[in-house]
Order: sequence, then structure tokens, then C-alpha cells
Amino acid sequence: MKTNTPEAGTDTLEAWLHGRGINEVECLVPDMSGIPRGKILPASRFLASQRERGLRLPESIFVQTVTGDYPEEDPSDEANIDVYLRADPETTRIVPWYEEPTAHVIYDCFYSDGQPVEMAPRQVLRRVVELYAARGWEPVVAPELEFFLVKMNNDPDYPLEPPIGRSGRPEIGRQSYGIDAVNEFDPLFEEVYNFCEQQNLTVETLHHEAGAAQMEINFNHGAPLSLADQVFLFKRTLRQVALRHKVYATFMAKPMEKEPGSAMHIHQNVNGKDGSNLFTPNGTRDSDLFLWHIGGLQKYLPAAMVLIAPNVNSYRRLVPDFDAPINMRWARDNRTVGLRVPFSQLEATRVENRVGGADANPYLALAASLACGYLGMVEKIDPVKPITGSGYDRAHGLPRHLPGAIAKFAAARALHDLLGEKFAKALIAVKEAEWNAYQRVVSSWEREYLLLNV
Repeated sequence: MKTNTPEAGTDTLEAWLHGRGINEVECLVPDMSGIPRGKILPASRFLASQRERGLRLPESIFVQTVTGDYPEEDPSDEANIDVYLRADPETTRIVPWYEEPTAHVIYDCFYSDGQPVEMAPRQVLRRVVELYAARGWEPVVAPELEFFLVKMNNDPDYPLEPPIGRSGRPEIGRQSYGIDAVNEFDPLFEEVYNFCEQQNLTVETLHHEAGAAQMEINFNHGAPLSLADQVFLFKRTLRQVALRHKVYATFMAKPMEKEPGSAMHIHQNVNGKDGSNLFTPNGTRDSDLFLWHIGGLQKYLPAAMVLIAPNVNSYRRLVPDFDAPINMRWARDNRTVGLRVPFSQLEATRVENRVGGADANPYLALAASLACGYLGMVEKIDPVKPITGSGYDRAHGLPRHLPGAIAKFAAARALHDLLGEKFAKALIAVKEAEWNAYQRVVSSWEREYLLLNV
């Protein structure tokens, strides 16, 4: 049986491509916003580039904003030098939505001296995972990704609307966990599952969320870099399938003003070298590492918000009573707090970080969440006591807008040291440029209520 990804030690990349008649290869590099950048090559040229170290991109792709612009002061090398691309063979997959046999592969980036590019989001996550490994720890994560299906809309000033389902009608009321509401889009989701299977994306369950035509997809637990790759590819896959069915799929944090926002919840725990869960060693609950991990998240995650809530729209989601947290309180089996500990078997004990948005770059969101937990374990930070009752009864403890998040991150030296100083400088410059671009926009709300009234 032909597998859809090369298997280490059995298939060479060349044999894998030839065996499947691949004509083209999409060479993907995730940028700061999680947007795929890169090049498309004929398969023969792709293989030649692997032997010749011939594939390059300008370093400046890592300081490109979500609007395609650049900061006024370039935090990358002033010469805008080339960086060299090296394919990760384990990320090679068939692209299922093309008629011509095509593959895509995710790349890492290096300088001419062989040093990794510190600003590359994939390298930021790898750097955090390596810090865990140096202490004999193995982080395990499971993302849960929410998204909306919406009508196609070519006018950005016009509010988004739910799409028409199989019944010929749009979804109006909220249908949390509604089976028939998901079935309205059965042909679309059948194709999504088919395409995910062809790409070996370990999607587990799909269910309807609280918003109109809002869904959630869950991934199996696994290694952080592998899961980040899968989320990165899943976003692209879902958008492509949605377009084939004449709707949009959006991962905006808050696409509709009267609907809940979309999150990327991150379940995380830490295993030892023997594979045992260090949060529950020897069959006991609430180990020191478990509590310190929560303490680190409580202390540092507000300063890391610019990585997990990276856009101006992200902060519209973080309001009370819309299934999103407003502070870093923790509790057991409580969805109103930022840090939830689900009831589970001892060996499955984990922390669910509910703060991040679906709009976050998965590499940076996982890196931020794991970095904060790591700092808690290293610095032995005790958490505040878990709460009972609603987290919305407690004070708002998170930044309320992007400038506040940028300022908190700019002052967080511990996070800079852990994630990389050059990356931190680039992230701040990119987000400041995006905020400045947003500030130049006059919204329809301003024209509606201020034009003739003030």
C-alpha cells in the first residue's frame, strides 16, 4: 500500500515522489501570521534543490505583516539576505484538492553558516521543545480549533452571514452540539475528513459549537511540532474545501458581532523519559510540576498574549459570557476560566489553555503556552487557588487590545530569553505595524454614529 507521507527508513523522498507520479511540489514556509509562503517547483527541480541547497527566500518574509506590508524599521538583517530552505521530509504530503498529482512539504530555514533562522515560527516552537528535552521532559499537546462557515462575501464592509445548508435555509438560532446542524454541511465535511485522511492529519472529532454555523475540530494528543504542522495544514485544507462548496471557512477570532468567537484551546501536559505523565507521578494527583506549570501560565501568559491573540480582532472575542475567558483563573471542569483542568483518568491529567484564538499562528501559540508552563516549572511558581463558580465574577486580567498586549510582551524579558531575542524584536515590530495600519482605517460604525451627530 502506498502511504501518503514518506516513512523514515523505508522510502526516500525521491522514490516517494516518483512512486506517486508527483509533478509539482509546493514548498511551504509558515510566516509570522501562519500564512504559507514559499515556492512551487516541478518535482525534478525540487529534488535538485534538495541536493544543491538551492532553494532560498528573503529573510524579510518573517517580518511581513498580515496586510503584506513591512515595519518602517526592519528588525531583520538590513541587507535582507537570503535564507536557505531545508525540507522536513516527514511533513511531505499529497495535496488532495488538485487534479494533477502534487505534493506539499514544510520547510525549515537556515543562514549560510547553517544556523537556524531565529525568527521562523517553526524554529521558535522547536527551541521551546528542546528546552523541555534538556530537562528530560516531553510536552504533549492536543489543539481544539473552532471556525465558522459563512456565505461568500466580496464586500468587506458588509457583515458576514451564515451560509445556506442542504435544507436551502441559513442557520439562524444557535445549535450547540446539534447533529442535524452539522449534517446541513455533510458533503463539505465528508470531503474535509477524506482530505485529512489522505494527508495523515490526526483529526479526531467534529461537533457544532455555539455560534451559527460554527464548528470545532479536535486533534489527537501528540508532539507539539507535529500538531502545529497539522493545524497549519488543516487550516489550508478547510479553506480549500469550503471554496469548492461555494462558502468561506474563517478562523477569525470574532467574525460576527452577535456570535461567540472562535478559539484554539490547547490541552497540554508533560511526560517523563519513560512516557509517564509528570502531572500525576506514581498515581497521585496535583504534582508540584503540575501546579508550577499552572503557576507559570498564570504569571506569564498575559505577557504572551500577542502570540496567542495576535490580531486587532482577537480581543473582541475575550469578553464575558461568550464562551471565552477574561482572566487567568484556573478551575476543574469549568469553561469560564482561562485554565481548565478537565476531569479525566489520572494518566490523562492535563491543563486546557482556553485563552488563545483560532486566528493564532499554531507554532507560536503552542510555543507561547508551553514556554509559560516551562517557566513555571523551572521557577517553581505556585498558582493561586482554583476557583469555584464563574470566572466572569472575577476581574478582567488580560490585555483588552493589541497595543496593551504588545507592551506587556515588550517588557517580558524572561519570554524574550526563552523564545529568542531576535524573534521577540521582529514580533513586536510586525504587530506595531499592523496596529498602525488598523488605526488608519475609518470604520462603518464611526461613519454611522459620528458623521452627522458630533
